[in-house]
Amino acid sequence: MSHAPKRPRHFASDNYAGVCPEAWEALADCNSGHVQGYGDDPWTAGAANLLRDFFEKQCEVFFVFNGTAANSLALASTCQSYHSILCHETAHIETHECGAPEFFSNGTKVLLLPGEHGRITPDAIERAVKRRSDIHYPKPRAVSLTQATEVGTVYSAAELHAIGEVARKLDLRVHMDGARFANALASLNCRPREITWEAGVDVLCFGGTKNGMAVGDAVVFFNLEMAREFDYRCKQAGQLASKMRFLSAPWVGVLKDEAWKRHARHANRMARILESKLQILPGVQILHPCEANMVFVRLPPGLVSTLWAKGWLFYAHAHPDEARLVCSWDTRPEDIDAFLTDIRSVITPKKSTREIRKKP
Repeated sequence: MSHAPKRPRHFASDNYAGVCPEAWEALADCNSGHVQGYGDDPWTAGAANLLRDFFEKQCEVFFVFNGTAANSLALASTCQSYHSILCHETAHIETHECGAPEFFSNGTKVLLLPGEHGRITPDAIERAVKRRSDIHYPKPRAVSLTQATEVGTVYSAAELHAIGEVARKLDLRVHMDGARFANALASLNCRPREITWEAGVDVLCFGGTKNGMAVGDAVVFFNLEMAREFDYRCKQAGQLASKMRFLSAPWVGVLKDEAWKRHARHANRMARILESKLQILPGVQILHPCEANMVFVRLPPGLVSTLWAKGWLFYAHAHPDEARLVCSWDTRPEDIDAFLTDIRSVITPKKSTREIRKKP
């Protein structure tokens, strides 16, 4: 029996959460006896086949350690060094991957597009491609979409189909950064195929860590030609795990019986509850629609530092008073209540219309 002290749950990141029971059980199941390494094991084969069933598509599947490697290596497979990749100006591949996409593609340039609430549009893509066509400019070759976006919004199936259509017209490959793909899918309540290969996505980096795994992403190629020799890219980049079953087995656990959906729906639901309780407080402004498991909020001046001083962990990236609050598979209503209690100790909630009418 463990006697480790109980640790609180916070809102900094779904990376802070522990491993969900289904992934943990799958790790325990594969931790027996000797099997072949480097992916030649039954768990890796089983996880890949489960993902093919999940997407209803014969796709090529590779397991890597993290999202940065998944995105960077997948994008490198879409481009030559003289090409460029179009993405939203807040995209993770631009703001949080330390130049890895450029490094692994031998210099492919990332070009940034604006877009409301973290989403880019077909018109923005077309303008960027047609802005220049001379040999002195890095030729646009790929578009990278983040689903769910960096600000917690979600591309609808219709929006993705429209982007896929313009990408085909302009001869662009479509990469999807799906670090929180499970949350987006749970939010849209559609079949995985509808927002991936049917919408024109060539390669998806499906995040496992943020949905309850310890480590690991799945790189899923719907465009089989792009997957040629991707195993060599993984090996060269140090992403070929010798004991691959410990990366792949948790996928069996979370895909089986739709555990991924239960956890993603729960995280999304907790975020909506948090949003609903925050938006009635005076001086609080919700900055983006809460469509997945993140709430972006502007708090009254000084409140961020006050909450940090009380021990709460969360990020304030863009502005000292703007917080990103992330709910996880293990977030509980009591975590939200405790957080709100500390906020209310500093600011007073708005009175309802009924309370105002009762006042003599």
